[in-house]
Amino acid sequence: MRIFDEILAIAAERKGGVDAVLADIPMPLDADALAAIPDSLWLAQMTRGIMQAGISWRVVENKWPGIEKAFLNFDIGAISLQPDDWYYDLCEDTRIIRSPPKVRAVLDNAEFIRRVSAEHGSFGRKVGDWPAGDFAGLIDWLKTEGARLGGSTGPYVLRFMGKESYILSADVVARLVAEGVVDKEPTSKKAMAAVQAAFDQWRAESGHNLTVISRVLAQSVG
Repeated sequence: MRIFDEILAIAAERKGGVDAVLADIPMPLDADALAAIPDSLWLAQMTRGIMQAGISWRVVENKWPGIEKAFLNFDIGAISLQPDDWYYDLCEDTRIIRSPPKVRAVLDNAEFIRRVSAEHGSFGRKVGDWPAGDFAGLIDWLKTEGARLGGSTGPYVLRFMGKESYILSADVVARLVAEGVVDKEPTSKKAMAAVQAAFDQWRAESGHNLTVISRVLAQSVG
């Protein structure tokens, strides 16, 4: 496995220099900043990811104002007070993507966020305090405890919300394969542990965060 600076050099050669590679990479928020993000915004971002899965993001973007209104601006408290048959009303609401599994996932994630927030003070507090050295555990937690947050949906939610993160895009996976970390897209816990270990090593030797490392790996291929 190459050291991080060698991979950065590959990306720099492809993209026109180190500055070009590192430009516009968002800096993650610290734990307190993540903790301060309202629960409604976490549900909104989860909903975007869920609604966009399998369809054009432009469709979701065009419908987004209606989606926000239909889901009560993602107010966790207001959603929790709705009657059980509200789900059926939503499934017939033309303002949203009328996919029953996706509608159910939004409501289930509202309850998921409510439970976590009640225990930790805010959903963002739980996410913010999760150590970067166990990011694999964080995305597995979202997948198992949340609804329809597996695959790339959960990691993209975390990235957009500002959590230090890596995303196993096709380009990142290709670099991991080239470095002998995995031999294919990682899906097992053993493979994800190997991915985490590689990112931890690159993080320790370079001083860069997971987000930067992930973006550099991607640019070394794509």
